[in-house]
Amino acid sequence: MKYNFNYLIDKIAASEFDGIPFKHIYIENFFSDEHFEEIKNSEEIASPNAINDKELIRGLQDKGFKVIGFPGCITNIKKYIKWHSEKKNVQHNSSCEGFGMVLRLYKFESPILSALNAFLIGDEFNKAIADKFGITFANCSIDGGIQKYLDGYEISPHPDIRKKAATFMVNINPSDQSESLNHHTHYLKLKPIRKYVQTFWDGNQNVDRTWLPWSWADTVKQQKKNNSIVLFSPLNDTLHGVKADYNHLITQRTQLYGNLWYLENPADKSLKWESLDLQGLVPTTKLKHKAIKLIPSSVKTNLKKLLRLNERGSRNI
Repeated sequence: MKYNFNYLIDKIAASEFDGIPFKHIYIENFFSDEHFEEIKNSEEIASPNAINDKELIRGLQDKGFKVIGFPGCITNIKKYIKWHSEKKNVQHNSSCEGFGMVLRLYKFESPILSALNAFLIGDEFNKAIADKFGITFANCSIDGGIQKYLDGYEISPHPDIRKKAATFMVNINPSDQSESLNHHTHYLKLKPIRKYVQTFWDGNQNVDRTWLPWSWADTVKQQKKNNSIVLFSPLNDTLHGVKADYNHLITQRTQLYGNLWYLENPADKSLKWESLDLQGLVPTTKLKHKAIKLIPSSVKTNLKKLLRLNERGSRNI
């Protein structure tokens, strides 16, 4: 059977941008009912029968999934199973409390999934995304696939690194109860007292963006609807995150996921969130301009000391 997914391109092209909490596209009922039911009920997407984590991972591998390196996750199966059974607070990133595991589908038995995967990583679909966000497609590479995210998967609020040009996520969860589960993407905005972080990123375009603690941002909405897609081009305000806490033996968070990556990385430096922790600072417009002027592009000097020095004791940092 031949599948035609070009109507998805038309939906993206015709969609309007939503500006809350940042510029993005959100479309419900992305796939036709016929296509979505076939995708959701395919053998690969259906949950394997498992009574423990080891059986679950083996069952997913038998379906054609492979563990992949992914932000907020580890690839060591034994280490993941041990952590998940003990649920100890082992940090994979200092802004998170735990970690998860992600598997991507590489072996396709269902014709619709084979056709869909080829479409998702094809030039036509990704060029449509690039065009929608004003990105030069020739300057990008494509990455994407069908993925399952196990319990514990956590990536704290972050705007995405500067090398990422665009990203999309489509919920294709196999369970009809998936919307009530705690594994969905949060879309957030910085708390007023932390807005200086965005000011810093605005003024230092060569410094990469980083993960931030959950306490620094507020969730505005979540992408819970099945058969919904979110697309955006990362900017300094595109904060999103996930903290999965659910029973993955019954069902798994499942998505179509993809990115466009710039061939050239615009960032040549990085700064962890700890160096951006200016507790008690309520930035004024005047202070924001001062911060941009005072912080050198090399970011060789500690940010906190710089602001303390130039505020001349007018504020406690």
